[in-house]
Amino acid sequence: MAYINRNMNGEITEFFESRQHDTQEYMSMDNVELTTFIQQSATSQEVKAVLSSSDVALVRVLEDLINTLIDKNIIQFTDLPLVAQDKLANREKIRGHLTSLDNLMSDDEGIL
Repeated sequence: MAYINRNMNGEITEFFESRQHDTQEYMSMDNVELTTFIQQSATSQEVKAVLSSSDVALVRVLEDLINTLIDKNIIQFTDLPLVAQDKLANREKIRGHLTSLDNLMSDDEGIL
C-alpha cells in the first residue's frame, strides 16, 4: 500500500510506503493514478527512497520465508546456491551479535 497526499486539485503530490502523520489516504501500489504520478515525478530520489525502504523490509520477509521452508524440511539449506548460503549465514551471525549486545545492555541497566 502507498500513503499519499493530494493538492487542492486532487492530484497526488507525494507518496510514502508507511503512514505519515499527515497522509490523507492510501491506495494500492498498482493503482493507475499512482503509477502515473511515479512515472511523471520530477525527482526520482523520492521513488528510490521508497523502493530502498521497501527492499529492506522485503529482504527480511524473504529471510523468514527461507527459514520457514528449511524448518519445515521443504528445502535444505544446502539446496541454496553457495552465494545465498553465505549471505544468509552472515546475516544470521550479525543478528546473533546484535541480540547478544541487546542482552548485555539490558543486563547492565539494573546495575546503575
